Parts: sequence; C-alpha cells; structure tokens
Amino acid sequence: MNDAGRPARLAVGVVSAGRVGSVLGAALTNAGHRVVAASGVSRASLRRAAELLPDVPLLPPDEVCTRSDLVLLAVPDDVLPGLVRGLAAAGCFRPGQIVVHTAGSHGVAVLEPAAAHGVLPLALHPAMTVTGRSEDVERLASCCIGVTAPGGIGPGTDAEPQDPRDAVGWSVAEALVLEMSAEPVRIPEAVRPLYHAALAHGANHLMTLVGDCVQLLESAGVRPADRLVAPLLSAALDNALRHGDRALTGPVARGDSGTVRTHLERITAADPELAAGYRALAGRTARRAAAAGLLDRAALDDVEKALEEDR
Repeated sequence: MNDAGRPARLAVGVVSAGRVGSVLGAALTNAGHRVVAASGVSRASLRRAAELLPDVPLLPPDEVCTRSDLVLLAVPDDVLPGLVRGLAAAGCFRPGQIVVHTAGSHGVAVLEPAAAHGVLPLALHPAMTVTGRSEDVERLASCCIGVTAPGGIGPGTDAEPQDPRDAVGWSVAEALVLEMSAEPVRIPEAVRPLYHAALAHGANHLMTLVGDCVQLLESAGVRPADRLVAPLLSAALDNALRHGDRALTGPVARGDSGTVRTHLERITAADPELAAGYRALAGRTARRAAAAGLLDRAALDDVEKALEEDR
C-alpha cells in the first residue's frame, strides 16, 4: 500500500482472458496497473486479449502467476477450487502477492491453498452482465462489485471487520474496485452463495423471460416483437426497482382470473413448456401482490384456482 491507502502500481496476471478477465484486466490497466501476462487458448479468448489486452503475452497459468503481483483468477465457479489447488501445489504463489478471484458464489475460503503461501486472498465479483467487449470497461463505472476479504463482517456496505487486523484486506479490495471506477459492496463470506443465486435468478432468468415473451409474439406473427416490448419491459424494471411490489400491474395483480385462464389456454396451445413457467411466475406474482395489499384473499384464491386448473 502507498501513503494514500491505495494499492501501489501492480504487475497483473490474468487467468484466464475470458469475458470477465479481459474486461477487468483492461480496467486495471486504465487505473495505471500493468497487465504482464494472461492465459487463454480458445479463439474467443485470443480475440478478446488482442482487443482488450494488446501486446500482453499469452502464457500458461502457472507462468502468469509467477510473473504477477496481483493474480486475477477469472474462471467459472466450478473450475476455481481445482485451479487454486493445482497452482498452489505447483508452487506458483508467493508471500506478498494479491490473489483475486471473480467467481460470484465463492468467498475467500476457496483461496485457502493460496493463502497458505502468504498471499492476500480477495473475491471481487462484478454484478453485471459481461459480454467481453470494450464497452464493458465503460459500464463498470455504473456497476457494483461484490467484495469479500478475510475476516468476518456483518451485513451492509458499511460493516467493519470484527478483527481490526482484517481491515487491510477489505481496504485493498475496495481500493481496487474504486480504481476501476466501480462501487464496492461488502459481501460476508457466509452469504456469497445466496448473493450469487439472487443475482443469477434476477439477471439470467430475466433474459429467459424476455426471450419467451418475444418468442410468443413472433410465433403469433407480431413483429417487430423486440421493438414492441422494449419500452414496456424497461418501464416495468424501472418501476419494480423504484416502487417494489406496489408497482405490479396486469390481470394477476388485479385478480382477473378469467383473463388468467385465457392466457394459460393460449400459451399452453403455443408452448406447453412455456406455460409451466407462466403458472409458476403468475403464482409468485399473485402472492406478492396479496402481500403488498393489491389482492384480497378471495381474489388471490380465484387466481390460484385458475392457475391450478387443467394441470
């Protein structure tokens, strides 16, 4: 650390040059750090490295680690534990290194084999959909990054480590995030899996929901479906974030059980599998609407009865 409490300029190694690794590597470069090596073998990784990490040598992961002050492990969640064990067993880590992973469902416990070699283990997970393109580096400026460092904390971004000696790790993690122009949000170790599940449920299933909506419209010959629904879905997302369940609209939230039956009939005829998703989401919507005071008990019962018919 320098006198300003910010990390000194670091030699960064990226394992691997996938979507997240390339983008964060580019963001760290913009912050004044130097990416000295990256790993990547697929055509997509090579293309991203050429675009976002130009002139950075592509080397095997063990060589990337040994060259670096900050090792960025940007690999899938299920791959991470084995990678860390393998690199640790090969002697690739050394005291004083910072080892960061980007897997959402893991905290720093997964980095214990590296921590045993004296590294500072950190978890930095960008809460954004990453495409691996140059515009993602700019999008980081409006993005939050979930940070986890050694030492327990309570919930909330302002929570302090229970042991003051652990403050250094949290400070380094947050400084790196701020240098990338993003906003750090502290995530306690114990809740990382649930944190990641919530983000995946929201982002990934939203994309599935939008895809289903467009597919139904196009199957009915309604085009351009994406242009038709874009303002509607954008407004719905904005209202949900601003006003919560009180912003719910539509036949389920109004208790229009007859319309719900018609929806199910037509969707089932078009795509029975999609109809199952409609039933599940409509049921959740009805119960949330009732909890928000939008549906009385009788209306909720009518909607739930409509959803259960002809199953």
